[in-house]
Amino acid sequence: MKIENDDDGNEIITQTSYIEKRIISLATIQANLGASFRITGVGTPQEASELALLLRAGALAAPMKFVEERTVGPSLGKENIETGFRSVVIGFMLVVLFMAFYYGMFGIAANVALFSNLILITGIMSLLGAALSLPGIAGIVLTVGMAVDANVLIFSRIREELKTKNPQSAINDGFSRAFVTIFDANVTTLIASLVLYTIGTGPVKGFAITLSIGIVTSMFTAILVTRSIVNIIYGGKNIKELKI
Repeated sequence: MKIENDDDGNEIITQTSYIEKRIISLATIQANLGASFRITGVGTPQEASELALLLRAGALAAPMKFVEERTVGPSLGKENIETGFRSVVIGFMLVVLFMAFYYGMFGIAANVALFSNLILITGIMSLLGAALSLPGIAGIVLTVGMAVDANVLIFSRIREELKTKNPQSAINDGFSRAFVTIFDANVTTLIASLVLYTIGTGPVKGFAITLSIGIVTSMFTAILVTRSIVNIIYGGKNIKELKI
């Protein structure tokens, strides 16, 4: 604290700070500083308590020298995320066009299920608090292909059933008989993704999480959502010819 007088003779009290450099303790540390260690050579119990308080508070000054300093901007990460998102959009649009052109109304039903699949994946990841990284985006792209693959298996089975059955029976048997193949294929992929999550670290775990969620949601949308839309379009109708 410092007292000064201004031009009018009034006293002004100002506070000044200073650094006191003195030896706190000449104690001897018996082990490496860790969660617990022993120090000998401390005088009174009060000095020991004060020294312990200073150590816990981190008040011991230590010299620091800057060897190197760098500043990294976010442009590279932002560019990678935008590129990954663009790949998802391009892949999704190409798949949508192919399914609508090749399978007609069934392809439109598959596209609605595919869009529902993407919504479910993002919703579940938000619910779990999972971060969407580049490996996660790669898992979504792979899931899009797997979801379409399940619909292709169903539609191919319906085509086979149409050779010997009427359209309504072919649709019912196509969905029911393709379920076993879809289930086996997705379960084996799910086991592989669980192994990746258990053994892998960092980006590998992000890819495994997204892939696991996508496998479950793709099975749900391919079997239930697509079936519901097909039933809305063709269910309860006397269909003489089915184009697929």
